[in-house]
This record gives sequence, structure tokens and C-alpha cells, in this order.
Amino acid sequence: MEQTQTELSRIDPNLNPELANNIMLILEENKLKPGSLMVILNEVQSKIGFVSEQIQSFIAVQLKIPVSKIHGVISFYSFFTTRPRGKHTIKFCTGTACYVGGSSQLIDKAKQLIGISLGETTSDGNITMEETRCVGACSQAPVVVVDEVIHGRVKPSKIAQIVRVIDKQD
Repeated sequence: MEQTQTELSRIDPNLNPELANNIMLILEENKLKPGSLMVILNEVQSKIGFVSEQIQSFIAVQLKIPVSKIHGVISFYSFFTTRPRGKHTIKFCTGTACYVGGSSQLIDKAKQLIGISLGETTSDGNITMEETRCVGACSQAPVVVVDEVIHGRVKPSKIAQIVRVIDKQD
């Protein structure tokens, strides 16, 4: 998928001086702390919302470390994202209990209602749908997490209600 110049300037610190400055401030503040890479990546995600490949490369150059080290951390921890998320996130647990409980049917229903697939964000930037592994609420399976709020024992018929509540919040 080719990105437009506007999209690239939003996610590439080499094309966005404000983004580069924000990252440099985070680097300066945290580079000497123990576990600095994790601290830096958490701060970047917290302040910017994501850690794009371009941001990873920028950080690698500034810290003089291989970008593969940064990518390894980003890809290992599921809470990191490399793309901007929507204003709201809907996460479908696909751990064993939730999968057996019907999470795939919930995902199918949400795809139908919202018009996007897992890992995508609606064109208006309102909703991002994601898959997540066990959220530790197996007794409530299947579980859907909306903006960090856990919904348990969700049936496909409840997905429309969840989406309506999100739409009303805006």
C-alpha cells in the first residue's frame, strides 16, 4: 500500500520537524535511564500514539543502535502499534477460551457492521479493530475490549450495540 505525502509527513520524523522535535525531547529526557529503549518507546507511543517504521529508524540513528533491536521490541510487545489508531479501539480476544467461545463470529459480525478488517482503522479515524491474545478474563469468554473497558460473554448480536455506543460518544 503506497502512502501519500501527507500520510508520510504524519509518520516520518525526517519529513515532519515537529514530530522529530517531540521524539528528540523524549530521547534526551530518557536515554540515560535503565531500560531506556523500552522507556523511550513507551513515551513515544504515549505521546504520538504509534511507533512507525520511520520513527523506529529515526530513533535507531539517534541512539546509534540497529533498527532491528527496536523492531524486535515493537513486534514482541502487543501493546505497541506501528500505525495510527482510531479514536476508539475494539479488541477481540482470541485466546483459547475466547476462541472456543466464538470470538471469530464476533470478529466477522464487526467486520460486516464497521466495514474494516482487523488491524485497520475506519476512514474517518474513529474506530480501529484489533486482535489481542488472552486478556485474563477467561471466565467471561468471549471478551471484547473497547477503549480498555472489558465486555464479557459477548454475543454477535451485541456487537451492533457496542458500535452504536462508540458512535454516540463522538
